[in-house]
Amino acid sequence: MRVLMVSDVYFPRVNGVSTSMETFRHKLADEGVETRLVVPRYGDEPEMPGIIRVDGRPVPGDPEDRILRWRAMHKAVAEAALDCDLIHIQTPFVAHYAGLAAARRLGLPVLATYHTLFEEYLQHYAPYAPAGWLRAAARSFSRRQCNALDGIVVPSSAMRSRLASYGVTTPLHILPTGIPVNRFGNGDGAMFRAAHDIPAERPVALYVGRVAHEKNIGFLIEAARVAAASVPGLILLIAGEGPAAEELKRSVGELGLSDTVRFLGYLDRQQMLPACYAAADIFVFASRTETQGLVLLEAMAAGLPVMALSEMGARDILAPGKGCITPPDNPAAFGQNLAHFFNHREIWRHLGPEAKHYARSWSDETMAERLASLYRAQRREKRDANAQTLAVSSL
Repeated sequence: MRVLMVSDVYFPRVNGVSTSMETFRHKLADEGVETRLVVPRYGDEPEMPGIIRVDGRPVPGDPEDRILRWRAMHKAVAEAALDCDLIHIQTPFVAHYAGLAAARRLGLPVLATYHTLFEEYLQHYAPYAPAGWLRAAARSFSRRQCNALDGIVVPSSAMRSRLASYGVTTPLHILPTGIPVNRFGNGDGAMFRAAHDIPAERPVALYVGRVAHEKNIGFLIEAARVAAASVPGLILLIAGEGPAAEELKRSVGELGLSDTVRFLGYLDRQQMLPACYAAADIFVFASRTETQGLVLLEAMAAGLPVMALSEMGARDILAPGKGCITPPDNPAAFGQNLAHFFNHREIWRHLGPEAKHYARSWSDETMAERLASLYRAQRREKRDANAQTLAVSSL
């Protein structure tokens, strides 16, 4: 079986969509599914088998991303789909319309993964527009797009409920992205601490992810300020890049927290990111808009306890007995819980082994097997529907 994945984002742009595509691309091969990608070109990326790059231009105010050329994307998708069995759309911009057009022209089943809760994100990027209008527009946009498809993959039960509340009637399939658990379980934490001049005895809390306003990183900085009052030497490491980085760095300086909060930028996922997880004592996360929260599982796979807000997609991961602490949605309370963790480690010693064991139930092999089964079911349904249409038209 051959599947065409189309997206407005992909590596080297690092985010959850890119990670999901790459994870599934490799593991689906073990399930007899060949994947072909049509994705943006960012610069001089090397040619790779099965990956077709399309030119675009930087997004104003967010040069990490690309606005793909409409005609070029439609042409590339139409050509790449000719010998495919199914089209899987990953983003709702130019890729959505190119993928949908090719699927309808060729009579192929077309799925999309709803990765991003745009209802919650738009207010950060259009702050002067009325919030109620933005939410209504995002819901209407998502409803129209989703109801044009044959199926929708959602990474969490919270996302399924949210789309159903929009009036989406297309079948919704809960299927999280799996993680390569073994990659994150063997990082060299001592090497990482030495490389970043962090003494072995200093307590370290870690955030990994896009440095963007919707990730609520300011909440974590305030929580670290509260915790540092009773945890001498506490460091909050922020690993990642994004449009909010400079503003957050200024805020840290103004708060006098330059020795407490450190920005690491982007880390190589093969070696340095696993080492960073291994160097930390606890993973912290405060986003209220996650559709899944892959970084929570990566941290757990590394044996890190997780302290996070139990909101949206993260709620499917965070549960008692799963290696986590879920404080109230308040920076002071979060900081107090963080301080308690560091000042009473013997009480929380069980969390690390719990987290590591729990992460194995979210492996990339398991999720790829489920996605391959969904692909085959969608192909059968489309063939039956096409055959029925042909029979009716011949009467």
